[in-house]
Amino acid sequence: MADQGIPAEVGISAREAEVLAALGEHLTNAEIGARLSISVRTVESHVSSLLRKLQVADRRALAVVAATTQPAPGTQPVRATTVAAVLPSRLTPFVGRVAERAALTEALGEHRLVTAVGPGGVGKTRLALSVAGALPDRFADGVWYVDLVPVTDPLMIAPAIADTLGLGESQGRSATDHVLGWLAEREALLVLDNCEHVADGVVLLLERLLAGSPRLRVLATSRARLLVPFEWVFAVPGLSVEADDGGPGDAVELFAGRAAAGGRPPMPEDTKRIAAICRGLDGMALAIELAAARFPSLGLDGLEAGLADRLRLLTGGARIDDRHRSLRSTLDWSYALLAEPVQAVLRRVSVFAGPFTAAAASTVAGWSPVPAGAVPTILAGLAEQSLLVTIVRPGGTRYRVWETIRQYGVDRLEEAGESVEAFSHHLSWCLDESAVLVSREPVDAWRAGFDEVADELRGALAWAAGTARFRPEAYRLAIGLADLSFTRGMPGESQRRYEQAAGLAADDLAAADALRSAAGAAESRHVGTEALRLRRCAADAALRAGDRAGAAGDLARNAVLIYRAPGLMATAPAVGEVEALVTEGWALAGSDLAAQARLLTAEAFNGAIDDPATVDLIERALTLARRIGDPLIENAALDQLTAVQLARGEFRAAAASALRRTELLASMPVTAVAGLEFFDSFGMAAECAVATGDLPAARRLAERLRDLPFHAEEGHLATVQLLLVTALAGDWDETITLAERFREGWERAGRPRAGNLSGGAYAAATAHGLRGDDDARAAWLAIFDALMTPGRLRTDVTFGDFFDALLLLHRGQAEEATQVLDTSPEQLTHLYAEWRPWYAALWAEAAVLSGHEDVAARLQRARVAADGNPIAIAIVDRAAALHTGGRDGLSTAAAALQVAGCRYQWARTLVFIGGEQRAHGESVLAAMGATPMAWSPE
Repeated sequence: MADQGIPAEVGISAREAEVLAALGEHLTNAEIGARLSISVRTVESHVSSLLRKLQVADRRALAVVAATTQPAPGTQPVRATTVAAVLPSRLTPFVGRVAERAALTEALGEHRLVTAVGPGGVGKTRLALSVAGALPDRFADGVWYVDLVPVTDPLMIAPAIADTLGLGESQGRSATDHVLGWLAEREALLVLDNCEHVADGVVLLLERLLAGSPRLRVLATSRARLLVPFEWVFAVPGLSVEADDGGPGDAVELFAGRAAAGGRPPMPEDTKRIAAICRGLDGMALAIELAAARFPSLGLDGLEAGLADRLRLLTGGARIDDRHRSLRSTLDWSYALLAEPVQAVLRRVSVFAGPFTAAAASTVAGWSPVPAGAVPTILAGLAEQSLLVTIVRPGGTRYRVWETIRQYGVDRLEEAGESVEAFSHHLSWCLDESAVLVSREPVDAWRAGFDEVADELRGALAWAAGTARFRPEAYRLAIGLADLSFTRGMPGESQRRYEQAAGLAADDLAAADALRSAAGAAESRHVGTEALRLRRCAADAALRAGDRAGAAGDLARNAVLIYRAPGLMATAPAVGEVEALVTEGWALAGSDLAAQARLLTAEAFNGAIDDPATVDLIERALTLARRIGDPLIENAALDQLTAVQLARGEFRAAAASALRRTELLASMPVTAVAGLEFFDSFGMAAECAVATGDLPAARRLAERLRDLPFHAEEGHLATVQLLLVTALAGDWDETITLAERFREGWERAGRPRAGNLSGGAYAAATAHGLRGDDDARAAWLAIFDALMTPGRLRTDVTFGDFFDALLLLHRGQAEEATQVLDTSPEQLTHLYAEWRPWYAALWAEAAVLSGHEDVAARLQRARVAADGNPIAIAIVDRAAALHTGGRDGLSTAAAALQVAGCRYQWARTLVFIGGEQRAHGESVLAAMGATPMAWSPE
């Protein structure tokens, strides 16, 4: 392959650059995911994006591209250059407009919002792209292009920009806030193309972006100005017919170039006649290109005769109106030259929002008078006449309609009386595509398939939702798009689509189901207050439908969520709220077993963790859930049983209950309704594995949590458990890498308060502390404080005491560690009980190293508290050996810790042993990046 490097006009995100570099090393998707701490599905998505952007056929070609862009020794590796211009590739050369490019460039240097205004077909987009493509060096954080043609809903403008920036969705944060947060401190140029149909939404968004991003510049294109005070309007003129020196102008050069590309370059003596044609077309770029495309077949005589009939109809009026009429006349003339079936296809494919395949066009446009099987041939002919654009991709050829021609086609559809039929064909095709995607396994090809049709689904939904007779189809498509969005890792859009479906539902029963899914999507985004609101709406809809039991279940789930997931709540619940929900639920439940099981589960969560009545409630809920075969209710009840077992110190039983939860989900698809159970099950199972000292199992479970589809773009949600596991295991290089992904995701999400994520931040702080970077540790402790659940203090957190003592002991501050660990292990029975074995182990070690008067009793009590956790037991045995001076006991502890995969504690034990073992332990600690361990010489 020639010139395998990344073209200048192709922009790739930072994460895509990392994936590309890894492909250059011929790593598998699993290996790339492990290196970058992302899911295999996310790797697949990035590979698909790279194939599309770099226009290559397969992974081998990507590896070649990566190899040819590898740096010389001593330089930085392949990465996303923030000055890259993320712009679409040019299909044909840009001609002329030297003066306009200079003027527009100057305007962008002086004004923060410049709108290139002109009629459709004058060349606004190509001028904007030409200027933007020459400016990346002026914008340290890049030039970013967003085509708004496929955007039919003003609420989707910000998500479209976020997608271009490579941001994806953000947990608990609107797309606007997400984009604003990314742009706030960056120096970037944002190109918004084709704003006219969503101008009001663009204005509202730009007011916020420009106010909150002082170094942002925006270049917009529109048929009309945006009408805001801070806008600088640049009127795009037609192409010049004659140059300043009297030679051929840009319009003539464009005509000649396009005619030559068609196989018949004009003769020099034809220049004046071509100039006359271009002048008659008012220098309109698209009109000139259409005329030039006909030159090889009609010649100048045919062009002059055909256009004259149209252009002589033009009369006075404003110049911009003349240009509009010139283009319309050219389009009318081009359209009139087409056979009736070809005309039909051209106007009907205008319903597509983006690129489409010949097969899709055959379904949407292939009805009378179009002959059966003729659409592919017709599309190829339209592309030859510049009425369609051909896009060749690894997955096959696609076609796209120029926006001006698409709007012309929509007008023609209306004139032909075919609008409803064409859009309904498109709607049917979208419903079929949605159903196919829903039925398929979400792997790499699936993601690419969804991305190809997502804008079509959104556009069809907008049309159907606004057309009364197609309301049932709109509901079906909204549900399908919601399901697909959730699977694609976009729970925010999924929630919105479920809510839209609820508004389109034929009855309250269907509305209630849609609202329950919306609530589940909100839970998956970790927005607990939204979930509570939506589930209350579901209960109200269920009551209107006469489904009292369904409403009772909704109220019970809200009660459970309040107590079960305080980390998802930005504010503490009102006093008595849970009790009121449960009371209201029992009044509605009647004899329905599912509702009763939900309410029993809610009462169990509301009960005291050490009250025998709580266990009785759990057992009753489990019995009902199993009788009716509802794995989600059983899963929720098992969650509270696990908490009770942890509080009792029954860590192996807790781990078994937690694993049972993951087994219940094994055969279930990851849906919005089940989202909470998936992320909570894997998270709790990982925590229980930590409690039992099974770090390999904890890692496997943490990776399953990471790989959930709705965590794909949420670094803080994906990495929180892996941060804890890697910090405990001593894999601190990985911890630090994961921590940066956590911080990036959390900040992109708007720094939400989420107490369930605080353990990851403390683990990151400790890894930095053990490496001697106290500034970084302080920064991560500040993040921990910002994450904490309202009403809880750092002193309430058991794992915080454990990690602080771990660092103090490493630094030889045993007395201070003893003071930090001032609570006896037996008292740790409620919050964070899973940390009791680890806490007890250091409680004993601190007592030994500080010479505490009650060492023997503490060792005995610690061994009881650590029972079931081989790592904690080994640390207690090590402390006992240090107390008695037994070298054999130290060696036994070291062997146990090495087998358990706890590298830091193993190396620490080798230092305690002394001699050659000490030197080996110190070298291991140094390789981990740890500061020298404080331990007196032998």
